[in-house]
Formats: sequence, C-alpha cells, structure tokens
Amino acid sequence: MGKQEVMRRMGEDKLIAVVRLGEDPETILRACRALVEGGVKIIEVTADNPRAPEVVRSLRAESGESQLIGAGTVLDASAAAELIAAGAEFIVSPTFIAEVLERCAASGVVCVPGALTPTEVWKAHRRGADAVKVFPASLVGPSYLRSISAPLPGIRLIPTGGVDEDNLQDFLRAGAFAVGMGGALLDTEAVARGDWESITSRARSLVEKARGA
Repeated sequence: MGKQEVMRRMGEDKLIAVVRLGEDPETILRACRALVEGGVKIIEVTADNPRAPEVVRSLRAESGESQLIGAGTVLDASAAAELIAAGAEFIVSPTFIAEVLERCAASGVVCVPGALTPTEVWKAHRRGADAVKVFPASLVGPSYLRSISAPLPGIRLIPTGGVDEDNLQDFLRAGAFAVGMGGALLDTEAVARGDWESITSRARSLVEKARGA
C-alpha cells in the first residue's frame, strides 16, 4: 500500500491502537483480534517487544488490506528496516531520529516521529515527516494542539500518550489528524484475564467516539 493511501486511511479512521504488551505473540495477536472485532482499523505494535517483527508479520498475513499495521517505539534504522521487512506500513518513534526517517523514506514507508514543542514539530515536518506524533499529549492537552495548529498549518499532528475516553473527541476537534491510544483502549488487566469481549466492547465505544468527533 502506498504512502498516500496509508495517510488517507489514517486520517479517515482517526484511532490508532498502540499495543504494548508482554512478549507472548499469541496473547498480542488475540488482543489485536479483539480490537479489530471492535472496529479498530489501525494497529501499532511497539518495537520494545523483541518479537514485534513476528507479530507484525502475522497481523499483516491475517488482515490483508483491511487494517493498517505499523510499529512504534522504533529507535534506530536497523529496527525500522526489520519491521518494514516484516510488513509494517508505518513507523512511529517517540522522538525525531534522522536515521529512522531516512530508512522509511528509502523504503517508501510512512514515518511519524515524536515531538512536543513547536520547534520540534516544525523541524520534524521540514525533514520530511509524514505526520508528527505530539508526545506526551498528557502534558499539554487539546488546547495546546489547537494553539500550535494555527501557526503551523498543514502539519498532521497525532497526539499520543494520555489520550483517553474523556479527551479523545476534544483532541480531534482541536485539529488532531488522528490519535494514538494505548492503555485507555487496551486494558492490560482484561488481557491478563483473557476477557476479550470487554476489550472488543471498549474498542467499539472508542471507535464510535472518534467517528462522532
């Protein structure tokens, strides 16, 4: 899938599920399936799990073109290359890392580096970021996003880290291109219990909120 189509779908579906769980691939895959059953169409598997490439590969094989599968917490070019080879359609980092951006550009894959200040956001955009992850969003809130969007028009901003049920719509109405949600979307205690129905139900509720914004 080309970068333009990935970005179109990301901006349309709005909600990116950030999946940060233990190392067991089967548990991660089962949790992702529960999210998909709830209507989630974009999944970001964090690369701090050493088996992330395996999980990305399995999710891509299962989903085909129906979901976007990417990887987050990518900190160097070698990790980016391995995840892209596994089928990741977008790469996310917690900060701006030039070698990751360069690897993504060379591979024709969407890159979303992290930033917080207007200067960091602008620099990431100027270096070729497809979107910028505003992180941690819990420190700034929706009003901050609205404030920096006005003088930095045309930059796709994706707040992540602190987006929850209460502020999800506020972030989107403040101009967020999409939002990244982790713990607020995927309850680790429910995962530990194997309570997939509650995960699906919560996902459905949050997907509807995102659409309602």
